Amino acid sequence: MQILLVGDGKAAYETYDKLLQCASSHPTKAITDFTNKSVLREADVIIDVRFDEAPFHYEQYTEMPHNKILLLGCLKRQLAALESWEPQIKCIVGGFNNFPTFINRSLWEVTYLHEHHRPILSDTLTQMGIEHRFVADRIGMVTPRIVAMIINEAALTLQEKTANIADIDQAMKLGTNYPYGPFEWADRIGITAVYELLDALYKDTHDERYKIAPLLKTHYLRQQNFLDTTTV
Repeated sequence: MQILLVGDGKAAYETYDKLLQCASSHPTKAITDFTNKSVLREADVIIDVRFDEAPFHYEQYTEMPHNKILLLGCLKRQLAALESWEPQIKCIVGGFNNFPTFINRSLWEVTYLHEHHRPILSDTLTQMGIEHRFVADRIGMVTPRIVAMIINEAALTLQEKTANIADIDQAMKLGTNYPYGPFEWADRIGITAVYELLDALYKDTHDERYKIAPLLKTHYLRQQNFLDTTTV
């Protein structure tokens, strides 16, 4: 099985590490663009971590045959958006949780464009050595939605001076057994990724839980990690 990874940045590096661990018997190639289109024809599985971002190489994917597998990192956009694009993508399309720190884990959250794609995607991921669970095709999927909301609530708590960063992080780790506290997690994921997911969730749901805390917005605008400061 030939695997092609498209993209760069945190999500791409983490995906590449995951593939090396789980699919070491499958040749893997990583690229950042399509200067050589032959790589699409050679690959059995294309993993593009940039479906949420621009530019998205949509036109190249419309030329892929029915038996190709296309896995798109999708948190800020639903796969269903592809249905309104012309021409249609004909290959088997799935989506996966590409939130940094969530990729190189034992379990992937995966969704699919069409119901008949599900068993094919499942078989392919199993062959790749990736344990997975299917979730609904929704912005934020499941775990990233929850973690982004927790980070946002923590920013509100810090903004209100109810507790400091160290205390909030320690309380969450002890109380929930999470690997990181919300501020440490935000820094590891990246402030921009957290902010943009919350923004997409709020626009999609208009749920006040996803309305971005002013302090989180300030850190996003300043591109400042939470652990780099102890003041509001």
